[in-house]
Amino acid sequence: MKNFYLSFFFLFIMFITASAADQKIVFINMNFVLNNSLSGKDLQLQIKEKNNLLQEKINKYQLDIDIKKKTILTQKNVLSEIDYKKKLDEIQNQIKKINKLISKEDENLKNFQKKIEKEFFNNLNPIIENYAIDNSIGIILNKKDLLMAKNSLDITKDITALLDEKIKKLNLD
Repeated sequence: MKNFYLSFFFLFIMFITASAADQKIVFINMNFVLNNSLSGKDLQLQIKEKNNLLQEKINKYQLDIDIKKKTILTQKNVLSEIDYKKKLDEIQNQIKKINKLISKEDENLKNFQKKIEKEFFNNLNPIIENYAIDNSIGIILNKKDLLMAKNSLDITKDITALLDEKIKKLNLD
């Protein structure tokens, strides 16, 4: 009986090893797909546009505050000290409000970027899954997590081409 269990265990280990050896392992550079696919480039452009709008708002606020500061400085000798301090306090309060607004806008931009990336990868995953099934691939690794691999195992360009065929643009607002 002991020999039977030992034989069974040995065959089981051999079967697992043989089936694991049949697994095809490849890798993909997800950053390349995000930055070079049509939909990925479009999403990056959307993020850049929102970031540029935020920078324009910041510059406008900065210019407005600078003008108000200069105006108050030119009136320093004309205004009473109490009025001068009131105007300075008003500017300080405006700066605090603007900083809160900018922080909120920046947080919205970060959330938008996370939402975009999540949606992008949600659309990319079925394409990768179908590719893996069609090509009998057992394991797909992310290139950034690899130390070294053969270039022939890289499926990045194939996946990018498939993504470009299926999804040209993702709209999120």
